Amino acid sequence: MNRFPRVMGMRSGYDPAEVDALIARIESTLGRGSRAVEPVTADDVRRATFHARRGGYQETAVDFALEAFVVALETQAKRPVRPAPAQPTGEMLREEWFETQAARVERVAFRPGRMGTGYNEDEIDAFLDRIVATLRGTTDFPVTAKEVREARFATVVFRSGYLISDVDTFLAGIADVLDQRL
Repeated sequence: MNRFPRVMGMRSGYDPAEVDALIARIESTLGRGSRAVEPVTADDVRRATFHARRGGYQETAVDFALEAFVVALETQAKRPVRPAPAQPTGEMLREEWFETQAARVERVAFRPGRMGTGYNEDEIDAFLDRIVATLRGTTDFPVTAKEVREARFATVVFRSGYLISDVDTFLAGIADVLDQRL
């Protein structure tokens, strides 16, 4: 079965067997196909490369479909970076827990935005610095959980930016942590 239009004449396109194998893995991961194949992640799809074959699939058609699959896989996976415990535990002192959360904020790494769009990295980094200072209690102007939940950031186009969904999910978890800082 041809899943995509093929190139005409003597031109080369993506190897249909390789593309079809990846699509089968994607469909299985999304629950639409055989469970006998290995699941795939959105990052696996982004890194996928195909050999060129005469009469193969048109690259543009495959690339557009794969971008849509990336969105579907990310939506299904919902791999948010969430805080470990939602509140300080009995065995860990309160301030140690907040220090652990501050260190987690310092270490967070967001994926790059898709198609050259995302949140402005400088804005996000500055906001995260304020959150770290709040968690450590080293600022006269602490960030509240409400401010984190209502924060809006500039987006960039055709520049390096952070993946919006990653940042939003992470900040939702940090707002829960800041609720404990009262």
